[in-house]
Formats: sequence, C-alpha cells, structure tokens
Amino acid sequence: MLYKSRSMPRELKVYQYLNTRVKLSEKERKHLYNLRKGYEGEVQFDSLTATLQSDCLILNDLLLLQNRNTFQIDTLIIAPDTVYLFEIKNFDGDYFYDSDRLYTRIPPQSEVTNPLIQLNRTESLLRQLLQKLGCNLPIQALVVFINPKFTLYQAPVNKPFLFPGQIDRYLQRFQFDSPKLNNNHHILANQLTSLHIQEAPFHLPPNYQFHELRKGCTCIKCGAYEMSVMATKCICNSCGEKEISESLIMRNVRELTMLFPEKKITTNNIFEWCGEVLPKRTISRTLKRHMQCKGTKQWRHYEF
Repeated sequence: MLYKSRSMPRELKVYQYLNTRVKLSEKERKHLYNLRKGYEGEVQFDSLTATLQSDCLILNDLLLLQNRNTFQIDTLIIAPDTVYLFEIKNFDGDYFYDSDRLYTRIPPQSEVTNPLIQLNRTESLLRQLLQKLGCNLPIQALVVFINPKFTLYQAPVNKPFLFPGQIDRYLQRFQFDSPKLNNNHHILANQLTSLHIQEAPFHLPPNYQFHELRKGCTCIKCGAYEMSVMATKCICNSCGEKEISESLIMRNVRELTMLFPEKKITTNNIFEWCGEVLPKRTISRTLKRHMQCKGTKQWRHYEF
C-alpha cells in the first residue's frame, strides 16, 4: 500500500522554470538534466511498486535527519519482517566495475561515484534512526539500476545491485503469503513521514534576478511563448493548444511563487510576469477567486 507519495522536487521545478526564461550555464543545464533523469527513474520504479498487492507500506522520497546528518531515501518499503531500502539510479549506457569503483566504458573513460557509498551511508543513518524510534527490524538495502539501457561489466555478484532484468522478479517476493502488518508497522510509517523534511536544500543554487527573466505566458503543451487571448481562453499560436485564462494565470502564479517566494502576489506583478497580455481585471478576478486577499488599496496582495 502506498503510504507516502512522491512529488517533483522543488529544485527540479525551479530549474525547469528557469530553463524557459533565462539561458542557463552549461553546468546548470547538466544539473537540470541529471535532476530530471533521476526523478524520471524514481517515478518509473514507483510504477512498479504501485502494482504490489502484498501487505506492505511504501514510503517514497523521504528526507530525514539523524545526528545532524540529513539523508534521502528514494523508496522505503516496510514489510512485516524487514525494512527494504532502495536507492534508484537511472544510469544508461555501458559501465564497468573495478576495485570498488565504477567507470564509464566508452572513451574517454571516467570514474563516477559508486552508488554503494551513498547507500551504505543512508543505511547506517536509517538504522540509527530506527533504533531511536524503537524499531529493531532488519534492513535490506539495494541499489536499483532502473534503466533497461544500462549495462555493468565485471559486476560483482556479492554487491547489493538490482539490475533491470531482475527488478520484476525481486518485487514478486512481496506477493507471496507472509505475516501481516500490525499496528507497530503503521506507527513506524507515521513516525518516518512526520520526520520528513519538506524543503530539501539546493545542491547547486542558481543565481537569478526578477529583471533578468523573460516575461510572458508559455503554452502548457509545447512551451512556446506565443499565446493569444481570446475572451476567456488563451490559444497557442504555435501548436493550437487552448487553455482557460484562469488556469493559465494560476499556473503563472505558482511559477512566480516558486521562483520568488518572498515576492508578494499582486495584480500588477502577475500582469508584468505574464508579459502584459492578459487584462488586469481578469487577473484581479482570478486572484480573488483562488487566493485570500490581504491589505487594501496599494498594499493589496494575495496569499494561498
């Protein structure tokens, strides 16, 4: 049973928004690519665990703190007799393993961080946290290589690696008859969820200012800055996609709030952010309908 769902990381959202409004540096584009690829791999694994019918609790995307050390868990499955820890990697292409190190196989060969380093650290911190919570269930930790285009040469058989062709077989073990979960398992799941840190720190904080970003409305389908306002709808001149003006306005409100959480949401700010293509009265009416109005006259702004 899914106990905690996964949401797109704030860092990935910010980088995706910025990618449409400013030219990212090569380093930032590479970071965006890695963030997006990692998230896609995690979602792919979620689609597999979602089919489990056994008595277990699935917690996705946990960020926890133990002894002043933060650690992230991609997927945690609480079964009756074991806690399963999965580190998801969406690597693709050919790699080889040598002396506890991982390398790309295609020249120029380069070393990549061995995911076992992160897995071992996460497992150790999780074990300490579980003991603190009074849970003595054993932990089985695995690195899951989710991408079917991934190959690891010289893969050691004694390492906790789960390769694409093994994942379905491994998850089938959860389908077999086993002891049932009790109240203690649900208490543990609730404790871990309550300890989850909502706002993860940025690995590579981007540097941007409001005046530097392109203003305008993008198409929800193709992302083009070619929107025309037709009564209560906006039409993309590039692909023809239609969107209700109210929906487009609130999409831009969420984007502005994500990029500039300290900036007040006002009719004038949204009018400017949307490229001055939507009537102010439409923006004002939409904000009043979907948000709470604070202040009066020139101090009027809106909050969720």
